[in-house]
Amino acid sequence: MKTGLVTFFHIHHYGAVLQACATQQAVEQLGSECEIFNYYVNQNNDLFRKPTGLGSAVADAHTALHYRAMKERYDRFEDFAASHLRISQRRYASFEELKGAPPCDVYLSGSDQIWNPKIFPDGHFDPAFFSRFTTGRKIAYAPSFGIPHIPDGMEEELKNYLDGFSHLSAREARGQAIIQEISGREAPVVLDPTLLLRQEDWDKFAAEPEQSGGYILCYCISKPGALEPYIRRLQEETGLPVVQLCGIRQKVHPKADCVFSAGPAEFLGLFRRAAYVCTNSFHGTVFSLQFQKPFFTAASPAEMAAPEQSRIYSLLNRLGLANRIIGKGDAAGLLDKIDWPAVTERLERERRKSLDYLRAALFDESFSAAPESAEESGLPELASHAACTGCTACAAVCPKDAISMERDKEGFSYPVIQPEKCIHCGRCVSVCPALHQRESRPLPAVFAAWNKDDTIRRDSTSGGLFSLLAQDTLESGGVVFGAALDSKLHLRHIACFELEDLRHLRGAKYVQSDLNGVFREIRELLKSRPVLFSGTSCQVDGLYHFLGFRPENLTTCDLVCQGVPSPGVWEEMVRSIESHKRRSLQTVRFRNKVTGWKDSHFTLLYKDGSVDSAPLFQSEWGRAFGRALFLRPCCYRCPYTSMSRVGDFTLGDFWGLRPDELPEQQERGVSLLMVNTPHGSHVFDRLPLARQSFPPERAIAGNPRLASPITPPPDRAAFFASYALEPFDEVRKKFLHLPSLPVRIVSKALSPEAKAKIKAKLK
Repeated sequence: MKTGLVTFFHIHHYGAVLQACATQQAVEQLGSECEIFNYYVNQNNDLFRKPTGLGSAVADAHTALHYRAMKERYDRFEDFAASHLRISQRRYASFEELKGAPPCDVYLSGSDQIWNPKIFPDGHFDPAFFSRFTTGRKIAYAPSFGIPHIPDGMEEELKNYLDGFSHLSAREARGQAIIQEISGREAPVVLDPTLLLRQEDWDKFAAEPEQSGGYILCYCISKPGALEPYIRRLQEETGLPVVQLCGIRQKVHPKADCVFSAGPAEFLGLFRRAAYVCTNSFHGTVFSLQFQKPFFTAASPAEMAAPEQSRIYSLLNRLGLANRIIGKGDAAGLLDKIDWPAVTERLERERRKSLDYLRAALFDESFSAAPESAEESGLPELASHAACTGCTACAAVCPKDAISMERDKEGFSYPVIQPEKCIHCGRCVSVCPALHQRESRPLPAVFAAWNKDDTIRRDSTSGGLFSLLAQDTLESGGVVFGAALDSKLHLRHIACFELEDLRHLRGAKYVQSDLNGVFREIRELLKSRPVLFSGTSCQVDGLYHFLGFRPENLTTCDLVCQGVPSPGVWEEMVRSIESHKRRSLQTVRFRNKVTGWKDSHFTLLYKDGSVDSAPLFQSEWGRAFGRALFLRPCCYRCPYTSMSRVGDFTLGDFWGLRPDELPEQQERGVSLLMVNTPHGSHVFDRLPLARQSFPPERAIAGNPRLASPITPPPDRAAFFASYALEPFDEVRKKFLHLPSLPVRIVSKALSPEAKAKIKAKLK
């Protein structure tokens, strides 16, 4: 039996060559001859490239400086391919030439991003990688689309290609979803081919490195970013030298021994002899696993935002090693050990499933993937780290207090189940909002509104409407719950029974509030009196899920929310400010209207009576909040960023008013008020407020978080990697300090277009 393999193999990338080698080896170990079609497009290995600008000129200059090593690398790639890859003697220069290739029993579309239309010169799929040059039987093993969505207008083309396959699989979950969406067929997610082989298989291909003894191997295919503090601290803690396998040309550590000459065999050898590995490469992660090296890996911002679609996260999660991805709240400690026997057992299980699929595909047998099942822990399965909002509903509903809210390394609280107390009643799972589909609601009524009492309005963030809602509740004998800073500037929800206490609740607080014990307190109070609860949408939803219904005497107000910053980071910031100023803080006003609503200040009030104040977005905290630097992970995929609201009311700032709209009110603050429910409408009718109606689209125009979540910043993982390892003052200086005055002046003078061009050049 002969298998014809069409895949990327020619380009001098370690992953491309080694996956082609692994696919061929796996096919042959399963009993079929395997030959790689000598076909490639848009793959240039020349040491010097055609000049395209300053970047290519700098790269060519660097190549010239290290020419001997770079030429040795080139020759080693060519030698490895000639020695270990069975490549067809004929070179096929086009799709038409492939039609004349000798026949095979089965045609295998192999791994890598062979189904990514964007990497080909014309921006379309290359039919060769779908084996369209033959009428023979076609199978696929772990191809990748490399993009989250198929470009518009190309769906039918892809469907026609996929219909020709007897067996389909994908390398990652997103590829699996695309195949299902386009073709309607189920395709299992299988291991990257490099994981089909075992360590002893790769030992045969590895060359001994020139570096002797243990070392910290760094293999980065993009800027190290979040890896920098890990590389530096590992070197300081272990005293080991740093060896850099150069996927990028810049040094990742001042004393790194840079290796430019490694071919695939030397690549394997460097991993085999390393003591530790730091990498942001998928295949760097794979070979850390294969040779069982303690490692840390950094994922891209896109992968961190949607971990369930990330191949690095998907692989490591299945192996129980997701904590080796840095810049997350559950990242492992610097010198934490890895339980390699447990990892090996899990990897063998995944390897068997992938090989079973490949065997069935090669020999045209039916294959049914076993359903994915989490390892049995005997405990309820709560929301994932990426989806959990920290609303506390699960902890509040537990009849045995078996769930505690504990902070992770990002400073956010998550539920932790105590096994000895859990009675497996399932109530925690039943009330978790993240595990249940939310019902869609009609569009709300939208108003620009403000409190007629100028004193209250001045002390509020915008129009002072929350105070009106609170006053209405208190005058009915009720209780008001909202977020307030305590004496240690820890933000938590408190109950207010008197009008004079409302001052603690007024104003925006750009930190996630603590809800421990609050839901149970509300449940008891609702038995005898009205309650107003104000919080983020996820907190309001958590309260309703905990209660199990919408009580008539409960009024809720959710907020237009950009996301909630880390309480842990905030408390570190408070300690740092007090240490630098040598004064104790009494309170903070995150948005003080001292110079008007549209020029809010971040104001610090000290116990000695002194004050520091600066425009919000010229303060360290305000700029970081504006960049969404340290928001809770779920905020970047928030399901509440829509006009389908949870609370009876939604409050925010009515941004986007034109100068001719309510001109006399704008400087004093105008609130966005959305009335979302019949109960809210009933309360609204009795509120003594000033208002003007607006169409719903005006609410979205000024508040984009009513339409979509905020995008995670590219340096979020780097921030939390530093936060996990370094003193906060160093983290603050690196990530939060304002740019120098000349930089701020130039930045203010530049247009957005000019800034974008500069950023693109610096990437």
